[in-house]
Amino acid sequence: MLDEEIALDAIKHALRALRKRHLVEEAAHGPAYIALSRPFISQGSEWKEKAESLETELQQCYKAQSRLSEQLVVEVAESRASKSLLQDKEDLIASLQNECSQSRDECTRLKELLDEKTQAVELLTSENQELKAQLEETRVRADTAQAENKMLIDRWMLQKMQDAEKLNEANAVYEDMIDKLKASSIEQLARQQVDGVVRQSEEGAEYYVESTIPTANKHKISAHQGGCAALVFEYNSNILISGGQDQTIKMWDTSSGSLIRTLHGCLGSVLDLAITHENSSIIAASSSNKLFVWDKDSGRLRHTLTGHVDKVCAVDVSKFSSRHVASAAYDRTIKIWDLQRGYCTNTIIFPSNCNALSFGMDGHTICSGHVDGHLRLWDIQTGKLLSEVAAHSLAITSISLARNGNVILTSGRDNVHNLFDMRTLEVCGTLRASGNRMASNWSRSCISADDNYVAAGSADGSVHVWSISKASIVSTLKEHNSSVLCCSWSGLGKPLATADRSGTICTWT
Repeated sequence: MLDEEIALDAIKHALRALRKRHLVEEAAHGPAYIALSRPFISQGSEWKEKAESLETELQQCYKAQSRLSEQLVVEVAESRASKSLLQDKEDLIASLQNECSQSRDECTRLKELLDEKTQAVELLTSENQELKAQLEETRVRADTAQAENKMLIDRWMLQKMQDAEKLNEANAVYEDMIDKLKASSIEQLARQQVDGVVRQSEEGAEYYVESTIPTANKHKISAHQGGCAALVFEYNSNILISGGQDQTIKMWDTSSGSLIRTLHGCLGSVLDLAITHENSSIIAASSSNKLFVWDKDSGRLRHTLTGHVDKVCAVDVSKFSSRHVASAAYDRTIKIWDLQRGYCTNTIIFPSNCNALSFGMDGHTICSGHVDGHLRLWDIQTGKLLSEVAAHSLAITSISLARNGNVILTSGRDNVHNLFDMRTLEVCGTLRASGNRMASNWSRSCISADDNYVAAGSADGSVHVWSISKASIVSTLKEHNSSVLCCSWSGLGKPLATADRSGTICTWT
């Protein structure tokens, strides 16, 4: 642009200089022209024509000069436009070169990425081939193992058939021996029957007594401060064991109503009690997240079982072996304890808190009653849930296993008491009363020693007794002044013991 302006200024300057020169020459030639015109007046007309001709030529020169100037201006403008267009083209070329460079870099990067992907695909292909080879090898081994397994099963079935034949032979011998034993023991059994008590011939077996319907209060004992929520009788004895809010365990002679012994060492309120079937150890479930085990004869604290992280609300001892104890806590776990070693052997986790539990007669099954109203059966070895049933619409508060082991009693906050067949978990009886209301989540009901009656306390202080066969109330006991929390029936058939929220224990005959 600057070069064009300089050229245009130069052209204008040349035109001015040309005009000035022309004027100077015209002025310089004027006198000569006049002088010459005088001697040649005769030739004036000729010179005049020449002058006019020259003037005409000069005018034409001016016109030509003007046209050239205009043409020069147009060409200068076209030159400017061409330079501007050239600059635009150069900028476009630079931009295209930049884009081309970027595209070249992107192409290089994509090529490198393609190489990496190609290598990865080749590696995956190689691994896939190796896996196919391994799969084929594994399939061959599986086929071989299946053939060997079939052979082993055939051998095992053959062995089982042989064992079954031997067992049948042994059963036949055993039945012959039983028949002979029955024939020889009829006279001995008749001699053992005294006052309705049949002493069974097996060593260590329990007495069987026909339970009587309780109607009268025999003793009323102020046992614990703050309430009593746990009662249990010794096996084949009239000694009652109670646990209360005052963190003590007390043993009572129900014949006289006198206190035999007080066991100390429990931390927290006692929520449940259990005793081993040979009456050697007492176990208490505590609100301090622990279980406490005492030696019954010496009153010495033997074990403190720790492992639960919330209050322990239920405990029971295996009816098959006094070594195994089960406990349930509000940490949603059931723990199985080895009482000889004093540590936990298995933990069962479940979705709803457990309020009550009981061992089955086989020693390998646990029944548990939960806040969600379900009754569940567990295998203590594997922790596997064997079966469950929706027993109540509200929380289960109590579980009591009949002495025959075939029926289990469940009580719930819906104020219903259900009897279930342990073999099928089907309801075989339902007991209820308009005035019977469960007082807490741990209100304990019980079955009588002869499996004929059910006793349950109520929030109004009364105790209701049902006949299982008739499914009706046969007795209503009223002596408590506060909510009855637990009931326990002696294995000798009487008495029935009940305890309330104020810590009072009543025995009924």
